[in-house]
Amino acid sequence: MEIESESMRRTIFKERLKSLVYAYRGILSLIKTEDSIKFQFVIALLTIGAGFYFDITKTEWLMQILVIGFVFGLEAVNTAIEEISDFVHPEFHEKIGKVKDLAAGAVLIAGITAVVIAAIIYIPYFTN
Repeated sequence: MEIESESMRRTIFKERLKSLVYAYRGILSLIKTEDSIKFQFVIALLTIGAGFYFDITKTEWLMQILVIGFVFGLEAVNTAIEEISDFVHPEFHEKIGKVKDLAAGAVLIAGITAVVIAAIIYIPYFTN
């Protein structure tokens, strides 16, 4: 078994840090350029505010955070698919259109899921 050198560990650590910088740049780009993520961010802030207001349970917080991350993550993937599709085939193409529609559909499914989970969490607080 070969023992890693200190220099190799430092190199690996530096590469991981660079990956985080690239990911951070991607998140900033998403927020700056995509209107849909801005809207979703506002909705996320409202639901987080509602969570504090209604003092939701730990399980409800976990579900809410999970679904917010789910929607944001899929929105990022959808944006990446749109960007690569436009780069590969800038003019309209039926197959590229279908790929984009499928990616957008994934975001819609996540959004519907988020609304259902929010309803399950918050309707009882309004009806009691």
